[in-house]
Amino acid sequence: MDLLQKNDTIRIIAPARKILIEELKYSVQLLKNLDYHVEFGKNLFGQYYQFSGTDKERILDFQEALDDKKVKAIWCAKGGYGSIRVIDHLDFSTFALHPKWICGYSDMTVFHVCINTVIHCPSIHATMPGSIQGGEMDINSFNTLMEILQKGKISYSIPAHPLNRKGKTTGILCGGNLSVLYALNGSVTELQTENKILFIEDLDEYLYHIDRMMICLKRAGKLNKLAALIVGGMTDMHDNIVPYGKTAEEIIMEHVSEYDYPVCFGFPAGHIPDNRALIMGGYGKLDVNSENVTLQMTAI
Repeated sequence: MDLLQKNDTIRIIAPARKILIEELKYSVQLLKNLDYHVEFGKNLFGQYYQFSGTDKERILDFQEALDDKKVKAIWCAKGGYGSIRVIDHLDFSTFALHPKWICGYSDMTVFHVCINTVIHCPSIHATMPGSIQGGEMDINSFNTLMEILQKGKISYSIPAHPLNRKGKTTGILCGGNLSVLYALNGSVTELQTENKILFIEDLDEYLYHIDRMMICLKRAGKLNKLAALIVGGMTDMHDNIVPYGKTAEEIIMEHVSEYDYPVCFGFPAGHIPDNRALIMGGYGKLDVNSENVTLQMTAI
């Protein structure tokens, strides 16, 4: 995996929800300020109901970006829904010989899990162009993505969370959006977690859905042999008229309480303004203690 150099090409595509050119102006300018060449997928601004074009058009854009050797990074424009509709129609054979960075989060978890587990190649869970509109947190999140693209490594230190379980460990990072991981379970590109550091985050879910998804992962053997669990933003959770009685974080902790690996809550990644980049499929060193949490990552 090559680190990015000045004048390298970054192509922006939209494998899921539609996006307008106005939503990309700020992020494109940031890339140009760093002397990168920015390209758009042919169908980037297409529209087919909620999608950025038909399945066929979105597949075409992704495939061309995978196969074009001058493209050094693929930056997915927006999340939403749609990636799972295209993943089985993509040919990763050229990508496997000439890998490049694939960047994004949320619905892009579909691609992270595929290339991390099937092709054994790292990718970057990070903010997307449609999320960057000039705010301070937007820029900070963008900078963490650029640090990984340019250096192939990054480290963080965050405050301790009351629900954390202390410990030190190392392992390959995996995971992403919990709802997407749940949807992939049992498929040919399902999550593989043994001896890995699992990261999860989610948005706009009912608390009982979080419970159901965690039980699914547990019953599928995805939680019992982890090196560690990192929980990012559990944002805009919903409850029923009759309260569920626990927060999303408490639900998650309940389902891993019988294990002894380190657990970190409140990690700044996911559907939150402070969305720091993670190297999925990269090597991580995690230290959860009473004062803080440190995470060091490097691409392999």
